[in-house]
Amino acid sequence: MNALDLSRLRPRLPSPLEPVADERFARHGLTLLLKRDDLIHPDLPGNKWRKLALNLREAAGRPVLTFGGAYSNHLRATAAAGRLLGFPTVGVVRGDELAGRPLNPSLARCAADGMRLEFVDRATYRAKNDPATVAALLERAPAGAYVVPEGGSNALAVRGCVELGRELAGRADVAAVACGTGGTLAGLAAGFEGRTLGVPVLKGGFLGGEVRALQEAAFGGPRGDWSLDERFHGGGYARVPPVLTEFAQNFEARHGLAIERLYVAKMLYGLMILADEGAFAPGTRIAAVVTGAPEGTA
Repeated sequence: MNALDLSRLRPRLPSPLEPVADERFARHGLTLLLKRDDLIHPDLPGNKWRKLALNLREAAGRPVLTFGGAYSNHLRATAAAGRLLGFPTVGVVRGDELAGRPLNPSLARCAADGMRLEFVDRATYRAKNDPATVAALLERAPAGAYVVPEGGSNALAVRGCVELGRELAGRADVAAVACGTGGTLAGLAAGFEGRTLGVPVLKGGFLGGEVRALQEAAFGGPRGDWSLDERFHGGGYARVPPVLTEFAQNFEARHGLAIERLYVAKMLYGLMILADEGAFAPGTRIAAVVTGAPEGTA
């Protein structure tokens, strides 16, 4: 199977843009729109499709080695792509203490899709961009393996996300997206004509530099009008405080849509707070990018 032939997977593109009648936004004169990237493909939903597509074409059927934590949606999507397109995958997982434990549902899904999981200690994982570390990992990988970075974020991924911004051009004034490694935001902002807001789901204040570096690698310099609001990470990655759980459950009850907690809920909660703070002028159309679905629903 030639990995270049992604069209046979029949991605749903452009993804739907759905208005949501929510009085928490309407009372401020705002229109909330959901950009349903979670519906692009059942196994490679959301930003994972957009970030992987050009990388998979570049890999051209070679084995793919990539990185992620124990609950990484990126690892799951890469493993699924390998199964569907017929190429080997290796997932380098943060935390060697996990090696002797039963696999959690995310990693079990990766393994079921044929991904070889390699658990490394945290010091090694932190050095995942070091050429010597990558070379050592490649020695244990299938010959000719193509390396995709953590979260899939590199110049090719950024270029793949430009189309997301173009799909929203003229249909929204503000585009908002939850951010892990910054690749989706970097591409979205480059393709969008309005204001782009990133909501980091990790603490640390490092993401702005990462987005700038990704745009430099992809385009040779900055693109688009983008900013970050660092307040809504909920304590850090994979942290879901009670206030966020309550918000997500309420949103689900109002709109009948299951909300992924680690990314999407944080972004939507942040938008609600910003609306209450008067961050958006009346009449603003806000497109919230739904980058993924809860575990077990995609």
